[in-house]
Amino acid sequence: MELRPEQLASAAGGQPLAPVYLVAGPETLRVLEAADAVRSRARAEGISEREVFDADGRDFDWGRLEAGFNAPSLFSARRLIEVRLPNGKPGKEGAQVISDFCASPPPDVVLLITTNEWSKSHQGKWADAVGRAGVISVAWAIKPHELPDWIERRLRSKGLRADPQAVQRLAERVEGNLLAAAQEIDKLALLVDGGDVLDVEKMDALVADAARYDVFRLVESTFSGQPKAVLRMVAGLRAEGEAVAALMPIVIRELLAGAGLAQVQARGGNLAAEMKSRGIWESRQAPYKRALQRHPEAKRWERFVAEAGLVDRIAKGRADGDAWLALERLLVAVSEARAVRLLARA
Repeated sequence: MELRPEQLASAAGGQPLAPVYLVAGPETLRVLEAADAVRSRARAEGISEREVFDADGRDFDWGRLEAGFNAPSLFSARRLIEVRLPNGKPGKEGAQVISDFCASPPPDVVLLITTNEWSKSHQGKWADAVGRAGVISVAWAIKPHELPDWIERRLRSKGLRADPQAVQRLAERVEGNLLAAAQEIDKLALLVDGGDVLDVEKMDALVADAARYDVFRLVESTFSGQPKAVLRMVAGLRAEGEAVAALMPIVIRELLAGAGLAQVQARGGNLAAEMKSRGIWESRQAPYKRALQRHPEAKRWERFVAEAGLVDRIAKGRADGDAWLALERLLVAVSEARAVRLLARA
């Protein structure tokens, strides 16, 4: 069975525990809350004994986990055994241990597997076995256009109401950070009368600016094609006193990566393999792919790299111009194909 993390959280309150759960995905808050729902249901069913195994490398002893399945419980009739799988891949031995468990689950054990790494490449026979015997819940990252709906549902779950403009304002403030959004909504639940409808003015007055304006998120938004977010982040970095020169090494590095990927794509090479060779794993590849769709020409990326060099020289006083304005124009051009004409170079 497959359930969304939110479905798992709601179902866990009334449904008997399944023998095994796999909660996976890059959205940490959703993974944590779904796993907490399983733990909560386990406590409600009288399970007081919990064992945790960190399968964090090749040296992990899967035999120890297998022995744990068969060991007698010390404090309760049933046990919750958790396996934390950082890379989402148990390997051959681990896959066999998990598959064997799913084929004949011990009546006194509930198995909970959690991981923040998950993609199609992680799926295999062992995951299929989990799906047949229990529940798989994948917490994909919330996309920008999905965030307002997520926030609205979260507000309702806390007994709060907000108009669409207020919801959008909160989405802009947290910039995709679900943990920050959840914290702000928890605070609103304490400050706001449940009968009130939050409008933009009230939201501005009550919510802190939790946006994480850092260069890594800035580059991700740039490659993902989000010019409005780019403009907000550049303004935020500038207001926080950041220096353009300090941002440029990361910006130039990522643009060089884009240029290299564009060259591989132009000659029909294996783009996925090239990304992996550059340390860009599947969970991080989507922004690069979108950027290459907007700008498939390798020469366009060479132009971006050259423009970044100019911005760097301006920031260091070696060329004339406003470094912040030049950086803004460059990043908007990368994020929006029609904005390339804003660049100073022909």
